Amino acid sequence: MASTPARTGRNLRSLARFTGLSCLVIGIYHFVLGTASVPGATDANATVDSRERFYSAYFAGYGLAWLAAARRTPIRAGEVRLLAGLMLVSAVGRVISLVHNGRPHWFQEVLTAVEFIVPAAFFGLAEADEPHTSQQVS
Repeated sequence: MASTPARTGRNLRSLARFTGLSCLVIGIYHFVLGTASVPGATDANATVDSRERFYSAYFAGYGLAWLAAARRTPIRAGEVRLLAGLMLVSAVGRVISLVHNGRPHWFQEVLTAVEFIVPAAFFGLAEADEPHTSQQVS
């Protein structure tokens, strides 16, 4: 059964809201707990903790950007692609770390998979909420 444009648009909006809320909560959690929030980072020093808290504020902001995009009517495909692209680049960063430093904690590997899959879904849904005009062939 094919999805209707309205249903697909709702799917995009729901996924954007879920992603935004998840990133916001995760960012706040990491900001508050620092390296104590990172599985396998028990030996991190003050520099790593400082960096963790710094970047977690940006991650919370990334979540806010998703929530702002989800509130627009229609949701702008360009914003969806930009935000999804940032997540995809982050996943590539994890792969670079894997190549240079070896395997991280298993949960980081799960996150890497999610960070490749979710952008693919967003790229597929990016235009779902934008108005479509039918072109007539003369």
